[in-house]
Amino acid sequence: MDTPIEPTLHHVTCPGAVAQGRAEGHRMAYWEWNATGDPAHPHVIVCVHGLSRQGRDFDTLARALAPQARVICPDVVGRGESDWLQDPQGYQIPLYGGDMLAMLAQVHSEGAIQALDWVGTSMGGLIGMGLAGQPGLPLPAPIRRLVLNDVGPSLNWEALQRIGQYLGAPLRFASEQQGADALWAISTSFGPHTPGQWLALSRPMLRPAPEGGFRLHYDPAIAIPFKSLTPQMARDGETLVWQLYDQIKAGTLLLRGAVSDLLTPDTAAQMLQRGPRPRMMEFAGIGHAPTLVAADQVAAVTQFLFAPEATQNA
Repeated sequence: MDTPIEPTLHHVTCPGAVAQGRAEGHRMAYWEWNATGDPAHPHVIVCVHGLSRQGRDFDTLARALAPQARVICPDVVGRGESDWLQDPQGYQIPLYGGDMLAMLAQVHSEGAIQALDWVGTSMGGLIGMGLAGQPGLPLPAPIRRLVLNDVGPSLNWEALQRIGQYLGAPLRFASEQQGADALWAISTSFGPHTPGQWLALSRPMLRPAPEGGFRLHYDPAIAIPFKSLTPQMARDGETLVWQLYDQIKAGTLLLRGAVSDLLTPDTAAQMLQRGPRPRMMEFAGIGHAPTLVAADQVAAVTQFLFAPEATQNA
């Protein structure tokens, strides 16, 4: 029987915002999956999670991609195995983008990146749009193919308010199963999962608490800049992100949960006519956001990323 593929944990020191307990900079963790037989394989796929999630969300997808590429799944700062920032105002997209550039520079130094792809769920997609839509950034290679998972330049305000209701809450759980059940209660829009699939997605979301039991894996302060967002700030941000989106040259696949409350049908329709003019796939019975665990979702991503150049946007 083949041994299951497992990731290795790495860290990169990022400049700028200072972490709690550090004199300068902060460290970001990332998980690397590689079953190619070449530790310096030139095809790199970066998979970046949503607002309150972490890099192990992509375990199922990464196992499917790893035989053909190096797959890099960061824990965005403040989440998972990464540092928590001293100033919570740093928990915003520009800093996250800078951290990704530092990570890619480190990955590139270990083996030259010749093909760079990006899979971004929600917040991870916003970071990807920022990097793919700014010519002249110090990327080791241009982003070749971009998967935007249930996210676009315009985000539904009511959905943002829904997320803000639970983000940063000081939750404690007596057991992993209780934590998984609580996470499911706020995540039913992710769509059907078996109990085993959901527990596998939930375990990396939990950390032992000093007083016993479990807490969530992230710094509760990530909620501070998010909850300070106003409708006007959101509209101003959308204008900027549309400008970035219109400059994207990467072949792009847009994934949408058919009943998503964050990526509306109107925004998706606009995206299809602008910028990279992506292909779109919708998943019935799924809201925000597809977890890329179900076989049809994994197949959609793998087929897009590994399709020959002449067919990937056909």
